Amino acid sequence: MARFNMQDLIDIMAKLRGENGCPWDKAQTHESLKPYVIEEAYEVIDAIDRNDKEDFIEELGDLLLQIVFHCRLAQERGDFDMGDVIDGICEKMIRRHPHIFGDVKVENADEVLKNWEDIKREEKDVKTQAQGMESLPATLPALMLAFKVQEKAARVGFDWDDVKDAMDKVAEEMDELKEVYKGKNGDKIREEIGDLLFAAVNVARFLEVNPELALRDATKKFIRRFNYVEQAAAKSDRNLQEMTLEEMDHLWQEGKKYEKKF
Repeated sequence: MARFNMQDLIDIMAKLRGENGCPWDKAQTHESLKPYVIEEAYEVIDAIDRNDKEDFIEELGDLLLQIVFHCRLAQERGDFDMGDVIDGICEKMIRRHPHIFGDVKVENADEVLKNWEDIKREEKDVKTQAQGMESLPATLPALMLAFKVQEKAARVGFDWDDVKDAMDKVAEEMDELKEVYKGKNGDKIREEIGDLLFAAVNVARFLEVNPELALRDATKKFIRRFNYVEQAAAKSDRNLQEMTLEEMDHLWQEGKKYEKKF
């Protein structure tokens, strides 16, 4: 059986958007499709985390469909098509890898990243690091945005000398939050919580941990352990709403010990 190719997918989308196409597909716009791009990207990450090959294939296909969908909408308006997108990314990859497609010499991955950033700044006519920070997409998740801003600052030496200094900053921000959390100034409390989270992201960056993914993992772990608490309570014919915090915490600690066995 012959395999489908990229042109087949482009043709399918054209038919779905055509005169006798699908009413739902024909009603979509760039704006209406925005949530699906984000959703499909996260589902790709989830498939990677679960190491599920079949789901990985499917979710990559769903994400690719969103790209083809947007290209079709643009083509209908005479703006650009899939060929323009492919041309653009190929040209960019060649341009930003002069150590592969040119005569630039690099010693390691750090030098590759530095060259990439230098070329990117030149392309976008970014003169200062602050401009580079401001040019980051405002729609990025907050933890990811903080991480990228800190990376840009670190590239010019505006950084702690050691991770211990970054950890001390977390403790400092926690102390400042303790000073205001009982007050009625909601804006100040929000500011200090923001400072605390920003400092925590800095620690993650020093330890080469993606804070967005780390928090996702921590949230999944919480759900898993909470599920243990709920199931353990149900086995004893107990309702969580009727249990004390101490009783639930006992089950929580029990669940942690259970996890360590595997």
